[in-house]
Amino acid sequence: MKRKYGDRSNWQRILERRYAQAYVNEKDFKGYITLIHMKKVAQPLVINYEQGEQLSIVEDGYMWLQQFPDRKHFAVTTTFDDNGNVKQWYIDIAWTNGVEEGIPYVDDLYLDIVHLPSGETFMLDEDELKDALLNNEINHGMYDLAREESNRIQEQIKKNSFSILSLSYEHMEYLKRRLV
Repeated sequence: MKRKYGDRSNWQRILERRYAQAYVNEKDFKGYITLIHMKKVAQPLVINYEQGEQLSIVEDGYMWLQQFPDRKHFAVTTTFDDNGNVKQWYIDIAWTNGVEEGIPYVDDLYLDIVHLPSGETFMLDEDELKDALLNNEINHGMYDLAREESNRIQEQIKKNSFSILSLSYEHMEYLKRRLV
């Protein structure tokens, strides 16, 4: 499993950053949220998705909001451009979300979902999930959980009922006021 921390402090690509985090305990969401404002980056990060579509997810001025809901098997990273527009929602399927030395993290189960504002949705890293099982990095229960959680989330996205996505602007605005 890969552990990803909310502050991404070891990410060399970000040269100058501001960061904020908070615990939210509301009806619609319980868990940690983090925001990284990438003031200056070493180089942009452009991702290639299906049909040759290219999407820039790291540039000067971009922000990453990460939502780590309590007792759920996923975490969501929303990429905002320098104008505050959503570029993508990236959903890590997780074994667990937790906190270590005050920083939220996700124990990533390899399988990922990308949802774009256009409505397109992509499943990523199915081969990594299978390899992790074959290499005994995860067990069959973890593999099954990843597949089931991914299917559940994709179905909710299709039905427009994966409500955490609709909270991304609200959470970003809340943390933007707390950036240091």
